[in-house]
Amino acid sequence: MLVFWFLLIALVVVVAAVTLAVVGGGSEAVLPEAEPDRVADALPESRPVVRADIDALRLPVGPRGYRMAEVDDVLERLAAELAERDARIEELTAAVAHGRAQAPDAAVDLHKDAGQEER
Repeated sequence: MLVFWFLLIALVVVVAAVTLAVVGGGSEAVLPEAEPDRVADALPESRPVVRADIDALRLPVGPRGYRMAEVDDVLERLAAELAERDARIEELTAAVAHGRAQAPDAAVDLHKDAGQEER
């Protein structure tokens, strides 16, 4: 009978200790705060994203993971589209700069032609 009471008291003490540990007994939390599940974005904030940024990006794998092939396909497509966009922007910027460089000459030629016709 004495052993029964001893085991019963020991069981109550263990259950109370576990309950206090889980609930956070008192004003001080026993368990640390959980970190957020969000990933720190490794993409640059101060400039546009370029293909090299996408190539260097590595997403963490959680306990359940992710379908790596699908994510890699999406990132590969995104990187290719960014490279195409950047090339097109560079091409258009060069065309505009080239057009501006020729525009003053064309304006001068038009005025010379108009002046020659009046004579």
